[in-house]
Amino acid sequence: MDILLNLLLLVVGFAMLVKGADWFVDGAAGIAKKFGIPELVVGLTIVAMGTSAPEAAVSVTSALSGNAGITIGNVLGSNILNTLVILGLTGTIIAVSIQKSTQFIEMPYMLLITGVLIFMGMSGNEITRFEGVLLWALFIIYMAYLFVMAKKGKQEEDKPETRPVWILLALGVIGAVIVVWGSDITVDSAVALAEVIGISDRIIGLTIVALGTSLPELVTSVTAAKKGSADIAIGNIVGSNIFNILFVVGTSALITNIPYASGFVIDGIISVAAGVLLWISTVKTKKLTRPWGIAMLLSYAAYVVYLLV
Repeated sequence: MDILLNLLLLVVGFAMLVKGADWFVDGAAGIAKKFGIPELVVGLTIVAMGTSAPEAAVSVTSALSGNAGITIGNVLGSNILNTLVILGLTGTIIAVSIQKSTQFIEMPYMLLITGVLIFMGMSGNEITRFEGVLLWALFIIYMAYLFVMAKKGKQEEDKPETRPVWILLALGVIGAVIVVWGSDITVDSAVALAEVIGISDRIIGLTIVALGTSLPELVTSVTAAKKGSADIAIGNIVGSNIFNILFVVGTSALITNIPYASGFVIDGIISVAAGVLLWISTVKTKKLTRPWGIAMLLSYAAYVVYLLV
């Protein structure tokens, strides 16, 4: 009975993610059109932060409860999965274009702060409160850059947005709530199933929990790409990865020092390698195409094999 119940909850969780993401993207893209905000900026901010809510909730709650050790694994695991699986799957389904600013500003910034996180962890085997302040300072710099982008950017659309602002806001907020709630249900049911089957806690944490907290990014990015909002799809992932490191780790570190186990150095390097692969795959064509998407998925499969060995 437990297995059947958790299977049912898993299906319900996925259904909530799909519908919630559909409303969330619809509302966010509509707001972008309404106010002339570039979709890329919406993807890098509102959508990225909304879909990173599960990582933030898990990490901050863990820090408050004295289990801060889960933070680094959750963030690095999610970032690797975001890049290799979510963008890999999205690129396999449909060729996704990438703006010049994403290639030469946001993506290098993502790689830079990942390197900063690795250095912080290696220097003392933990992320201290002072380093949490530094991460937050880098987060404020990132937000200031996005503000300048929003001021300079001009949104050009074939069809103007005619729906009232309150409807678009309602779609965005309700969609975000459903996405996060669906993610919570999906993670809980998946972990329960794994425990019944007999999978170890380590594997559950590195795979199922990382996947579960990244499900909003997955569904939102695929939905955005299929709707033609490619800037939201790419911006969502790059923005989420930046948000995970600077806000999630930074905020958790302000609460308490976060242990940084030696094994996380390898995960950090793999996260950087995933970002470099993304950059290489798009630097010439300005698009993430199917062959590169498949290469990313195969790279993640190799990473899972590494974790299991």
